[in-house]
Amino acid sequence: MRPLKKNHEPELAGPFPPDLHDVRHLWLKGLLLLVWALVSFVATFFARDLQSLVVLGWPLGYWIAAQGAVLMFIAIVVVYCWAMNRFERQDAARAVALTTEQVKPHG
Repeated sequence: MRPLKKNHEPELAGPFPPDLHDVRHLWLKGLLLLVWALVSFVATFFARDLQSLVVLGWPLGYWIAAQGAVLMFIAIVVVYCWAMNRFERQDAARAVALTTEQVKPHG
């Protein structure tokens, strides 16, 4: 039996390098964090003032605090997943373009 070759290079989690500090990712995370903070703190702070408005038999403050926050959190997750998939497709297209550019003979 031959011994297995040991590769001492760290294995990446996919075809892309783990560049977690890409400007696109930071802007996305910052924007979604801002939306989360607005929904969590600002909307619920003003929910008491909105109790006089009634929607479908319930005060608007109830809808914002109980239902709207949950729906916004789900929307934040969906937007994050959609944007990250889009970023990965852009990175893959850029990697393919760089690979084909390096393969072409110049001259």
